Amino acid sequence: MRIAQVAPLAESVPPRLYGGTERVVSWLTEELANLGHDVTLFASADSLTSASLVSVWPRALRLSRPAPDPYAPYSVLLEKLVELASSFDVIHCHIDWLHLPLLRRLQVPFLTTLHGRLDLGYIQATMRSFPHAPFVSISDNQRAPVPDANWLATVYHGMPTALLEPCYEPDNYLAFLGRITPEKGPEMAIRLARKSGRPLRIAAKVPRGESRYFKERIEPLVDGASVDFIGEVGDNTKENFLGKAAALLFPIDWPEPFGLVMIEAMACGTPVIATRRGSVPEIIEEGVTGFIVDNEEEALAAIGRLGTIDRRRVRKEFERRFSSHRMANDYLQLYETLVRDWCIENKARAPTIHVIRRRQRPRGRVSADDTLGDRKMPHFDRAPSKPDVGEAV
Repeated sequence: MRIAQVAPLAESVPPRLYGGTERVVSWLTEELANLGHDVTLFASADSLTSASLVSVWPRALRLSRPAPDPYAPYSVLLEKLVELASSFDVIHCHIDWLHLPLLRRLQVPFLTTLHGRLDLGYIQATMRSFPHAPFVSISDNQRAPVPDANWLATVYHGMPTALLEPCYEPDNYLAFLGRITPEKGPEMAIRLARKSGRPLRIAAKVPRGESRYFKERIEPLVDGASVDFIGEVGDNTKENFLGKAAALLFPIDWPEPFGLVMIEAMACGTPVIATRRGSVPEIIEEGVTGFIVDNEEEALAAIGRLGTIDRRRVRKEFERRFSSHRMANDYLQLYETLVRDWCIENKARAPTIHVIRRRQRPRGRVSADDTLGDRKMPHFDRAPSKPDVGEAV
């Protein structure tokens, strides 16, 4: 199957440091390619992939100096997507809403995975403006604000099982990993660590908009011993940081759509102590992979019960529920259903889906001007009466 993956441009794919959506897009892209599909990734030019890379902008926007007007690179993205749309059997977008008016008018099946919160009024109004656009949620809870959208399925994130190795002999410290923002609960994490008598290590990004919060509320509590702030971490240091932790503290105070750090901790065999918000009850199995709490007192008691968690069982549950292989297969089922429905609706020839041996290609990129016509991947035949992309736009 010829599949396009359309990534956000804020970070490279995969991101160098922080960047949950871009990391998931990378894992999905690589797994689909490993399964024998012909995958093209639309992303910034500093991305790395074994699929074909259509470079949209020279560098990820968060690292670009001077920072560009984001409308410019996203306009380039949409233009390149139009140029190549007819080359794909399905287009999978991860850029929220920007593509919806365009792709619904092109002659190609598409779907959108929503990676953010949906409990904001303008988001609900936007989604209801596109009642037939097919969406995928990353947790059932994420759907709650817009239950009447055209939801195809919920597909939980998954990551490569070999990316992070488990650790079954942890140290005594507690870990906090994520963004420094009040809704992520770093202050509660500090209080819990101090009350429990365990040190806390914080690996986190400080967004520009939260620099004042960090300076006034978090930095004064960091002493380098009982509370240590180590900044952002990449995949090469995340394994040691999470694996050696007695537990990951996830005291969120917002409707978390998924919470990628929870499965990263589970991959390391590290249990998670999380507040009952958003997707948490869908990800954490109480008493198996961690503890779900409703307040600070329950969280403190959960720290005292960490010895009851079998870290090997935590790792096994991660492998069973949250591998990139499982995620890719879930999406493939959606792609096949979406394309078959499209063919029926448009009276096109019914597709025959084949998986072929993966063509070896270097990690790199192709430009939008490079031809995609010599690919050997079987494709879905369109009805001859349908206009081409240039006529449809």
